Order: sequence, then structure tokens, then C-alpha cells
Amino acid sequence: MREYVLISVVAAIVTFVMTPLARWAAVRFGAVTQVRARDVHALPIPRLGGVALFVGFLAAVGVASRLPYLSHVFDSREAIGTTIAAAMMCGLGAWDDFAELNWAIKFGGQALAACVLVVSGVQFLFLPLGEQTVLPTPVLVVLSVLVILVIVNAVNWVDGLDGLAAGMVGIASFSFFVYAYQQAVQWGDKSVFTTSAFIAAATVGVCVGFLPHNFHPARLFMGDAGSLLLGTLIAAATISFAGNLDPAAVSGSGDASVAFLLPLLVPLAILAVPLWDFAAAIVRRLRSGQKPWEADGRHLHHRMLKIGHTHRAAVLILYLWSIGIALGLVSMAYWPVERSLAALTGLTVLAFALTWGLPRWRRRKAL
Repeated sequence: MREYVLISVVAAIVTFVMTPLARWAAVRFGAVTQVRARDVHALPIPRLGGVALFVGFLAAVGVASRLPYLSHVFDSREAIGTTIAAAMMCGLGAWDDFAELNWAIKFGGQALAACVLVVSGVQFLFLPLGEQTVLPTPVLVVLSVLVILVIVNAVNWVDGLDGLAAGMVGIASFSFFVYAYQQAVQWGDKSVFTTSAFIAAATVGVCVGFLPHNFHPARLFMGDAGSLLLGTLIAAATISFAGNLDPAAVSGSGDASVAFLLPLLVPLAILAVPLWDFAAAIVRRLRSGQKPWEADGRHLHHRMLKIGHTHRAAVLILYLWSIGIALGLVSMAYWPVERSLAALTGLTVLAFALTWGLPRWRRRKAL
């Protein structure tokens, strides 16, 4: 555990220090987000924070490769492949931050980086359903690429309020790290040092280091360089873990019948909010005659502002939704289902009450 804490702290410190430099570069070379109709900021804001996030991740990789136990993660191709794919995604996003790329170029670049990730070994070897579902290798490869693209774009699309994407990915990564680490503990000291847990811990660090600069009022946006990077990292951690885990190996004190589904349910729960927003956006745009990739101003965070939440309140409540869903599902590995469902229900009710009740309370107070 100490090595994970170390690389997370290193990633946070390096990201925090590098972010002002990224802001200077964004201003100096013109990577600035102008105010568009769908945006919620009133003034142009520099973007390129993703470069600082990537440098923080690289620092974590460098330190981890020198540690007694985490260095074994680099014996396989997964960690190196993830670093290369992350670099490709960050570079693609930085290019878009400067030049506003055509959607086809962006999607093609994302697909290429996803293929690099899969070729490096970050792919489903089977689906963790019951006793495992084994599919033909080409099907699993295509499925892995699609899952990566969905997660990457879900994070990209949810990046609409100051601190929202960094906070939600940080929460998701921390929840995922706790689950992956606890599941690996049963296999012995060296087995707890896995690619998925390493990526999750490093991602927590870069998000923590970036948030002080990005929380409302933001001094710098992460831009596509950051959202594509974070999406790649959380996708790599998810697939590296869920795609290689035998459901029968899931440990804990929870209900055994539920445990079989947890390898799939946990990633879905941890990413529930951005994935829901992503799916809803596609359905909404198709129904209104738009192309799925055409941006609009009707994401969850836009709706939160529309019903009367302040910028910070909207972000914090969306954090609460993420925490509630993730905690409720992860706890099923360790608690009886009844207790987990009670925790999930309680946090969901609280989040729902704040979502709809807080704006009404503020309006009544203002009268």
C-alpha cells in the first residue's frame, strides 16, 4: 500500500506544480476556450491542463518503475501500452485544443490509441459473467476497443463545469483502486501490485493535483488533452481488471451470488454518471435530428444549472451521485446485500433531495 500512496502523492505534486506552466503555455500559444453558446463560463479560459496531468502520470510511471514491488507491473506490456496510448490521447486532445479538429479526425485518433491499448494486452480475455463467458478473440478485441471509446468520450462529454471531470474521475479511480486492491490482497503480497491498481492510484494523484487549479472559478481547463487522457486511464484500469478476473475469485463477506456480477457492476457503477450522460446525449441528439457528435447545452451539468444550482453546488451534488452509486455497489463485495442496498438508497435519496430541493429552498429564502 505504501508504494501506491507514494506514486499517488508524486503524481499529485508534479501535476500541481506543472499546471501553472501549462496555463502559461496555453496563454502564450493561444490554446484558449472562447465563450460559446453552450458554455457556462463568461470569459475566455486557457486550456491545456491535460498536459500537466500527463506529466504527473509520467512522473508516477517513472517512480513506480524504480520501486521494489510496483516495478514488476512493467514486466508486462500493459503498463507501457497504457502510457503510450495515454500519450497519444493527450497529444490528440492538445492538437484539438489548439486547432478544433474535425470530429472524424478526433474519432480516428481515439480509435488508433484504443487499438494500441488493446494490442498491448489491455483487453477482455472473457466477460466476467457467472462462470465466465468466453467469446471469439476478434469479438473480444472489438468489444474492448468499443468500451475504451465509450468511456473516453463519456469523460470528454461530462467535462462541462469547473472541476467536474477531474473530481468525478478522481472519485471513480479511488473507488476502483479500493476494490481492485482489496480483491488482489488475497493472492499474496506481490499480487496486490497490479496494472489496474497502479493506473487507478496514479489517476487519483493527477486529479487531486489538478483540482486546486480547476475548481470553480477555474484558472485553467483540462481541455480535450485532459479529458481524453483521463478517459483512457480509467478505461485501461477498468478493462485490465474486469477483463481478466475470474468472478469465482471475488472475495469479501458479501452475498456470493451478487459477487459473480461485481466485476462488471463495479466499473459500471463507478462510471454511472458520465456513462448515463453519454447515453442520454446520443439518444437526445438522434431524436432531435442532430448528429451524435454535435455538441449541445443539455448535458446533466447544464440541466443542474438550469434548475437553479450554483456552479459549485452542481459539481458537488454530481460528486455525491457518483460517490453514492459507487459506494453502494462496491460495498456489496463486503457487506450483506441488504446493508449495501440501504446505503445505496440512503445516499441516492440524499442526492435526489439536494438536486431538486436545494434550488427551491434558495428561491424561498430569497423571497
